[in-house]
Amino acid sequence: MIHNERTKLLANALDRASTACFTVGIATPLAGYIYNISNLRENLSVWLMFIAALGWCIACFALHYLTRRVLGGLR
Repeated sequence: MIHNERTKLLANALDRASTACFTVGIATPLAGYIYNISNLRENLSVWLMFIAALGWCIACFALHYLTRRVLGGLR
């Protein structure tokens, strides 16, 4: 029973990390770009935003996949 609770705790931490990756790496820069905070549109190209968002998406999906693998270890 302790093993299952520790496994669920780890899975929750990984899932929160994937959500934080999305928020920090995708949602926040996209909002800054849309609302042109600090002239972000002039200082950052669309391609760089796309490549960075793609990298953050990969990190999100990797953490989410790892979470599912961890939950597979429940007894």
